[in-house]
Amino acid sequence: MQDALSQEKISEERNGVKIVLNGNMEVLSLTLNPNLNQEAQEDTVKKCINDAIKQTQRVMAKKMQEMGGFPGMN
Repeated sequence: MQDALSQEKISEERNGVKIVLNGNMEVLSLTLNPNLNQEAQEDTVKKCINDAIKQTQRVMAKKMQEMGGFPGMN
C-alpha cells in the first residue's frame, strides 16, 4: 500500500506558492513566491499544505476502497 501511495503525486498551488506531496504525505517540493510579504507567504504556505494533505487523504481513502477497505470494517 505504501509503495502504491508513494507513487502518487498531489500538488497544490495558490498565489505563486506550490507544494507537491506524495501519497505518504512526504513533501517532494515547495516553491515560494518571493513577491509575497512574510505574513502572506506564511498564510499561503499553510493553506497549500493543508489543502494538499486533504487531497492526499482522499487519495488514500480511494486506494483503500479499491483494495477492499480494512478487514472487518465493511
